[in-house]
Amino acid sequence: MSPVRTIEHFFIPLADGTRLAARLWLPEDAEARPVPAILEYIPYRKRDGTRGRDEPMHGWFAANGYAAIRVDMRGSGESDGLLEDEYLQRELDDACEVIAWLAAQPWCTGSVGMMGKSWGGFNCLQVAALNPPALKAVISVCSTDDRYADDIHFMGGTLLNDNLWWGSIMLAYQARPADPALVGEAWRAQWQHRLDHLPFFPALWLAHQRRDAYWRHGSICEDFSAVQCPVFAVGGWGDAYTNAIPRLLEGLTVPRLGLIGPWAHIYPQDGVPGPAIGFLQEATRWWDHWLKGVDRGIMAEPMMRAFVEEWTPPGHRDPVPGRFVGETTWPSPEIVARAVHLAPGALAAEPGRASEIAFTSPAWTGAAAGEWMGTGVAGEEPADQRHDDAFSCCFDGEVLTERLELLGAPEIEVELASDKPLAQLCARLCDVAPDGSSRRIAYGVLNLTHRDSHAEPEALVPGRFHPIRLKLSDCGYALAPGHRLRLALSTAYWPLIWPAPEPVTLTLRCPGRLTLPVRRARADDVVIAFEPALSAARTPTTKVAEGRMARTTSLDLLTDTATYVTEGEGGLFGEGVLRFDEIDTTLSHSLRRELTVRGDDPLSARYRLTESYQMGREGWQIRIEVKTAMQATATDFILEGELKASANGEMAAERRWHEKIPRDLL
Repeated sequence: MSPVRTIEHFFIPLADGTRLAARLWLPEDAEARPVPAILEYIPYRKRDGTRGRDEPMHGWFAANGYAAIRVDMRGSGESDGLLEDEYLQRELDDACEVIAWLAAQPWCTGSVGMMGKSWGGFNCLQVAALNPPALKAVISVCSTDDRYADDIHFMGGTLLNDNLWWGSIMLAYQARPADPALVGEAWRAQWQHRLDHLPFFPALWLAHQRRDAYWRHGSICEDFSAVQCPVFAVGGWGDAYTNAIPRLLEGLTVPRLGLIGPWAHIYPQDGVPGPAIGFLQEATRWWDHWLKGVDRGIMAEPMMRAFVEEWTPPGHRDPVPGRFVGETTWPSPEIVARAVHLAPGALAAEPGRASEIAFTSPAWTGAAAGEWMGTGVAGEEPADQRHDDAFSCCFDGEVLTERLELLGAPEIEVELASDKPLAQLCARLCDVAPDGSSRRIAYGVLNLTHRDSHAEPEALVPGRFHPIRLKLSDCGYALAPGHRLRLALSTAYWPLIWPAPEPVTLTLRCPGRLTLPVRRARADDVVIAFEPALSAARTPTTKVAEGRMARTTSLDLLTDTATYVTEGEGGLFGEGVLRFDEIDTTLSHSLRRELTVRGDDPLSARYRLTESYQMGREGWQIRIEVKTAMQATATDFILEGELKASANGEMAAERRWHEKIPRDLL
């Protein structure tokens, strides 16, 4: 490995005069022996926000012969300007300028790769679709090709409650000032400017309830052919963005690979739940191939490498039992569609006689759903599904006599009638053990007004049967002999999604159909192996105080009101108060959210978040407090927000928002 030189902070100039702040890891001899560059471009502050993750990853790439660079987007960290929304064209154009700047540096060969997780995974796909000349390949981790179907705002045309959670976090994140140790006295005026122009993010996103031009922008599924460079798409079953990986492999025509592990929303070298893998070695093989022209066998790997999970009782499991398997192409001819049919209470091999089943669920059905996006902490995964099965319409298969391995997306096709013009269908595919415990394998939700189109929804005609097709989330899972499949259908999925405005009864016409992606057993099946997880040295960090994570759900039997509470103290996910020793900066982030709803009244739904963010060092102490709340009438969503920001105990800004947004068939 090469000795590495780190440049803590510098600016990259853009054509309009804006400067983007950057941090660089460089092989010491790069000026004499130029190397390719790897760009990660996100708004989360390279100085302190992602420092703990950046140092071991980008230091690894530099030690292996690359210039690794972390750039803060316009309006974030020490960069100039304002961040007005996600994935704006300006953000993507700025990235293209940065890539051209990198390629022109004397320490760069002119070849650039781009990688990122979450926001950074999104924009490297979006930038790839713009084809900047120096961009030769990308690695996109935990991202999506479709901003409406598979992001943190909407799912199946329903409103994800994480829209408010993420919007509230973004308020706190974007209220953080530049570090005066880097920018001097200018930090205060820049901070004031950002605070004065801070958007109310959750309302910004909620205003677009259909799949309109706002969401089509940045969704590369609109035109996969626009991407002309190789793509390595990576994710985990514990994350919420995994569905994009099979779509990317199927839709793109460039050289491409997919990798899905058991992990949550985390880079795989740190993968939780485990097993973590030597992902940085895999990434280096990819970069060597596409940026240096050195064949290290990466493109001889199967197009899809995916982890197939095995049964354990519902709840937290780390590591996850199972194995990695490989599919040479995707879609794979080795995965066959097997249909089973819905009969009253059963999944049958053959269609049965015609019948109808009516069902309705309390508005709080979904208490065992877990979090929409896993982050690897205990308690966020789906709990025993018997909590929700009891309030759902369930169809059970026969006890299995042989192993059943699934890889791909199950799909249901049914005919449904609703007694109301707006309704939701929530479907869960579960593995039921001999003791009755139920583990969720895959799930999907659908706003039934979006049954034919997310762009042009139509109200249901009460009493009329409509054909419904619902594709569930992709999965890699093996059911053992003695277990059985269960399909559970409900009319609500709280606290994951916001409820329809009225209690609904759905009537299902049997026989319906459930199609399973069955991976056939093979005599020549080879288990995929990875090197152990390695990285460069981590940044020196001191834990100043322990954190705490709490997650509870309760039901008031007198009022039929369910309450769901999560609380992270000291760290957003309970990781504790941390100090980055090299820059003498301490960070503390706490957030409490509370969601309540009455079983017979969806309009009783209430959502409240309280958040505090503290950062600084002696003589420079920043405190940001955020409160947000949401409720709805039959016709409108009502969002409220309050933000207070102070420096050394002196108030810098106080912002308040009150937004009423019409419900649009939602």
